[in-house]
Amino acid sequence: MSIALPFLAFLLAGAFAAYHRLRLAYWAAITATLLVACWLLGANRTAVIVAAALVAVIAVPLLLPPLRKALVTSPALRFYRKILPPLSQTERIALESGSVGFEGELFSGDPDWKQLLAQPKAQLTAEEQAFLDGPVEELCRRTNDWEITHVLADLPPETWEFIKKNKFFGMIIPKEYGGLGFSALAHHKVIQKLASVSSVLSSTVGVPNSLGPGELLMHYGTQEQKDHYLPRLADGREVPCFGLTGPFAGSDATSIPDYGIVCSGEWNGAQVLGVKLTFDKRYITLAPVATLIGLAFRMYDPDGLLGDKRDIGITLALVPRDTPGVEIGRRHFPLNSTFQNGPIRGREIFVPLSQLIGGEEFAGKGWLMLNECLSIGRSITLPSTASGGGKIGAVVTGAYARIRKQFGLSVGRFEGVEEALSRIAGKAYATSALSQATAMAVDRGEKPAVPSAIAKYHCTTMGREISGDVMDVLGGKGIILGPRNFAGRSWQASPIAITVEGANIMTRSLLIFGQGAILCHPWVLKEMKAAQNPDLKAGVAEFDRPLFGHIGFAISNAVRSFWFGLTAARIGSAPGDAYTRRFFRKLDRYSANLALIADVSMLMLGGKLKFKESLSGRLGDVLSNLYIVSAMLKRYHDEGAPASDQPLLAWAIHDAVHKIELALSAALRNFPIRPVGWLLWALVFPWGRRAEAPGDRLSHRVAALLMTPNEARDRLAQGVFTTPCENNPAGRIDSYLSKAVLAEPVERKFLKALKNSDIEALEFTQQLDEGVREGWITAEERKQLEELRAITLDTITVDDFDPHELRAATYYDRKQPAHSREAA
Repeated sequence: MSIALPFLAFLLAGAFAAYHRLRLAYWAAITATLLVACWLLGANRTAVIVAAALVAVIAVPLLLPPLRKALVTSPALRFYRKILPPLSQTERIALESGSVGFEGELFSGDPDWKQLLAQPKAQLTAEEQAFLDGPVEELCRRTNDWEITHVLADLPPETWEFIKKNKFFGMIIPKEYGGLGFSALAHHKVIQKLASVSSVLSSTVGVPNSLGPGELLMHYGTQEQKDHYLPRLADGREVPCFGLTGPFAGSDATSIPDYGIVCSGEWNGAQVLGVKLTFDKRYITLAPVATLIGLAFRMYDPDGLLGDKRDIGITLALVPRDTPGVEIGRRHFPLNSTFQNGPIRGREIFVPLSQLIGGEEFAGKGWLMLNECLSIGRSITLPSTASGGGKIGAVVTGAYARIRKQFGLSVGRFEGVEEALSRIAGKAYATSALSQATAMAVDRGEKPAVPSAIAKYHCTTMGREISGDVMDVLGGKGIILGPRNFAGRSWQASPIAITVEGANIMTRSLLIFGQGAILCHPWVLKEMKAAQNPDLKAGVAEFDRPLFGHIGFAISNAVRSFWFGLTAARIGSAPGDAYTRRFFRKLDRYSANLALIADVSMLMLGGKLKFKESLSGRLGDVLSNLYIVSAMLKRYHDEGAPASDQPLLAWAIHDAVHKIELALSAALRNFPIRPVGWLLWALVFPWGRRAEAPGDRLSHRVAALLMTPNEARDRLAQGVFTTPCENNPAGRIDSYLSKAVLAEPVERKFLKALKNSDIEALEFTQQLDEGVREGWITAEERKQLEELRAITLDTITVDDFDPHELRAATYYDRKQPAHSREAA
């Protein structure tokens, strides 16, 4: 023991320093102190000397900067330059256009939870709340989704007029330009509520407030462009669209073949310098009714009219619809979600340089402009749409499952249905928190490249999963389309959100971890910039600090991963209350795991990592679920940590943690270098993988929340349209829940009497009459049962049609409807 003691002191000091991320000098001092103690306690002198020599060999060269740079940093820089993957100009722009928020803490291995909990709470202004309670509520009341998707294949003309009059298209435009000047949170709340009624409505309002091109004009437009276009966009005189995607450029937007040649031409009767555009775009939302087209193209200057550069690069322009040569194609038909969408084309169409967004100064900077604005749009429109659909699906399906009975029992009481209801509720809770968190990041002034990708992918994916479970619970009610069906169109439209604004497969496989590993890592981007310095001496000086910071970071995360694995993350300080503290500890563990595996992956695979899409996708899943759980915990504490929400929070967190461990397990089992994968497994899962999916008892409690009036259910329903009006079958079903619950004791008493008595009547009303005569029920209870029968019938009834009405549902007018032309 006397021999082992100095080496044990050496290891314990190193582990302690690494866990707490102490500087090298502190580690050396702590270790030296422990070795002196070992000497005084009579430990083997030779062992003490050997251990002290190890400390000196490690510490002395590294604590002397000239020696450290010569012996370690310079060779490391040469090696790093060899393994550093080449970055294209477009990749470089994509990385530099985003900012880092709390997701950077999640990648650190030791998140600062105080920073998360100190962020401002989500709160609307009085003006924003009044807009939600007034125009938004009224617009929802006016909306008949069946009429939109089946009869008109468009919003009614009066709805278009209402949207324009109340400046729905100008929510993000500042007040000085005639817009509403709303926060990103208000923007999120509006889209969420509209989506709970109609995805066509939310898409129509969402696009002008996303990549409209209003957002681009606000950030990059010339003053003249802002003064002219922003007021017209705000009040609907201009209906915008943006043309990016084409037949040969989808996810790879930088390969767009559309081009513009710099030349002289005529504009408004004068000869001016401009570009002659040739383009072919498709999938362009609002294109059929747009009056102002934002266009992305590659700009060329073969005659050197602007300078020496021939290929200027991706550029953005504003093209009025009435520009000679602009062709608006026939409408696309996106899965019965009849929002205005179609192709736009043009050949050698001339626009002046003054129509370039930002003017000549921003020629060639279109990719940077798009990256910054796409991340903002992706943070709000699609996540909010998924949240609105998920929340309304959860509360209404819960009410349906309570009201609909089979075998004398509410269908929601069957365990198979409970499983589906718990998934619906848990995922609706998660999407609600996630979509709000990313909107708040925009309000804090961030350009959330990584969170926007996380929110887009996971909200739309969970939204589609919610739709599937809702359809399973509803059964025949869900598959028969008609005015009474509140779920069928959402199910049909769910793949649209999966596909647009960055296909989900690409987003998961490439963007989330691909950007996160560089943007969120505390040292990698600094190392990359230093490695690109052509001056080796200057590069070594610049590379030195991030290199050793990175080494200490990796060692710390290895120690933290192993310790958290040994203790199941049950030991250590953490914020939160008695209920949530354990969840914060779990996040500490998985944060350290992610940082460790990411570092090892980058070191071992180098430039090949970008082609290991399965590994990238799995590590992206870990980062994503860390972010999702953080968003849920933040919202839970901001709302006062309501005890009634705990089953929802617990289900959603257990589900996310289970996904994290599945992703970590798959990443390590399939790690390209097998021995490295085995070593990482020993550090991450020293006792094996333990996290399980939410259990049956928890799922039962969550399902019960959806089927009973309570505070947690009311909070989940906040922000969606549940008003029980004629056009809102979902709101009517939701409003029936409390009446159905109150009537259940009477119903059970009546059914028991029917079963145990000799009743001759077969028709329901006659049975009620006999029940009153025989004294089984009172006259007041009879009214309750009549009302229960009426609301049950309205809940379960489906639509039927004459043959000509069905033909209308499948016939698509290839010509643009008259009302669409009027709307434009």
